Amino acid sequence: MIQCHEQDGILTIQFNRPDKKNAFTGAMYLQLRDALIAGDLDPAVKVILICGSGKIFSAGNDIADFLQSSFDETAPPILLLRALAQLKKPLIAAVDGPAVGIGSTMLFHCDLVYAQKDAQFIFPFVALGLVPEGAATLLLPRLVGHQIASEVLFFGEPLTAEQAYKMGFVNKVISEESSLSYAHERAKALTALPLGSILETKALLKSGRVKAAILDQISIEAQAFMQRLKGPAAKKALTAFMEKRVPKFDLLD
Repeated sequence: MIQCHEQDGILTIQFNRPDKKNAFTGAMYLQLRDALIAGDLDPAVKVILICGSGKIFSAGNDIADFLQSSFDETAPPILLLRALAQLKKPLIAAVDGPAVGIGSTMLFHCDLVYAQKDAQFIFPFVALGLVPEGAATLLLPRLVGHQIASEVLFFGEPLTAEQAYKMGFVNKVISEESSLSYAHERAKALTALPLGSILETKALLKSGRVKAAILDQISIEAQAFMQRLKGPAAKKALTAFMEKRVPKFDLLD
């Protein structure tokens, strides 16, 4: 489900579940976390590149798998997000097709994001009776300001690659069929630079205070997420999603 390939200092990690739109199961979250940590520790790896298979980045959580799992501070998605926030080596994302939920929030932890022109970024948390995760409520307002972040996170309407570029969380929109080739070129260019300088620059960009704030926000969001997940709104929304119908919420949901 998570495939890794290392060559010439570039570790490429692919989400390989195209029949399920690369939706993440608990096992996949842990596999991805382990692959990221291993790449960060491997002296042969200079750059980590993540991508999806089948012209789709990720549909986010596999809802059926998610509903069968317990969700707390040790849940696989939270463990992955904490690993992403603490990576020392540069992390590049090549985004083709939809990036939904955590498929989008994980991108805020990447250093470089390249998106194919038809990519979409979707934050469906509120519509599912939940709250955003991955420190999105901290990182997105820093990028785009409070009002725009509120519109993105409240409504969860799909953002195009061009909109994401203008907002600042995509570095470049790629007109070719896939963004992977261009992302790989940029990864290759990084491998020609002094790794020590790159690591130090990334550490400065994500100073101790910034990193601590991100990790704190991941925990705060996780607690709110857990509370909302147990509430009536999430149960109605997730049940409606599984039954492919529109949910009906009460005033106090």
